Amino acid sequence: MNEFPWNPAAATGVGSHPGTDHVETLRAVFGELPDLPYLPELPERGVGADMIGRTASLLVELPVEVQPSGWRMADHPGRDARRAREHLARDLDGLEEIAQGYEGPLKIQICGPWTLAGAIELRYGDKVLADPGAVRDLSDSLAEGLAAHIAGVRSRVPGARVVLQIDEPGLPGVLAGTVPTASGFGRLAAVEPPVVSERLSAVLPADAFAVVHCCAPAVPFDVLRSAGVHGLSLDLSLLRRRDDDHIGEAVEAGTALFLGVVPGRGTRLPDKGVVAKPVIELWRRLGFPPETLAAQVVLTPSCGLAGASPMYARAALARCREAARVLRDDPEDHES
Repeated sequence: MNEFPWNPAAATGVGSHPGTDHVETLRAVFGELPDLPYLPELPERGVGADMIGRTASLLVELPVEVQPSGWRMADHPGRDARRAREHLARDLDGLEEIAQGYEGPLKIQICGPWTLAGAIELRYGDKVLADPGAVRDLSDSLAEGLAAHIAGVRSRVPGARVVLQIDEPGLPGVLAGTVPTASGFGRLAAVEPPVVSERLSAVLPADAFAVVHCCAPAVPFDVLRSAGVHGLSLDLSLLRRRDDDHIGEAVEAGTALFLGVVPGRGTRLPDKGVVAKPVIELWRRLGFPPETLAAQVVLTPSCGLAGASPMYARAALARCREAARVLRDDPEDHES
């Protein structure tokens, strides 16, 4: 029996899409990715539709607002947070309409606590990341809000098996001490790996399959695995041979891999066999049996699709779906 919530040869997207029509985007996602659809994000809609604002709207008793420098903690809920909640509510209404009768895995995305803490400023001072107590409050609040969000998704799509993607593009910088201060003139101190793992673990829901997406070089494999995540979402083009041991250990431990295999925008898409080839080669190099590949690996674009045209975004999802089926059908036959 498959231990993952999706069937073998699944593909999905990373999260963001071009345009402002959430219902039409949902139709495209469910049409192109029937095995693992997701709730897309449309940042072109403006304030509150961006990754930070969307997730900040989930925070419980930690209101936020937009200042010229970006998102900041506020004394009281205001129009910016309300706008973000309204965007999400409309998206969930559209999801309920398009996913009517759907049963199977459904992916949703949030910004992770460390990237969020590096992006939101305190009311009077530096970024949340500069204050360990504020980071703890933020992650606890996010965990509470996320639980309510997952419950809301399930109430609208009762047949959904929720797959949660936690976006942490800023995590390598948090660990390396390269996140800029609010003024931009300094760098915030590096956070120790055990603390990073602890706070990330505190956000992981007990009732959803959790995948961390980190589309950056120097992915902190050990930190993510020690936090207890079920899957890693990576840009395949950024992985190097030195990462093979980390990836092999993760696969051997039963961790799922979401591998970004087509560009997020702007290029002609290669044939499905060409897209699948690096994945097959990686699996073979690591020494794992071909028959397990399509179950444990999900193919995705390398990053979000917000910078692409709607036509390209749809084609990229379709190519990921086609390449995922190459992994299942007979990976040994696709050498070229």
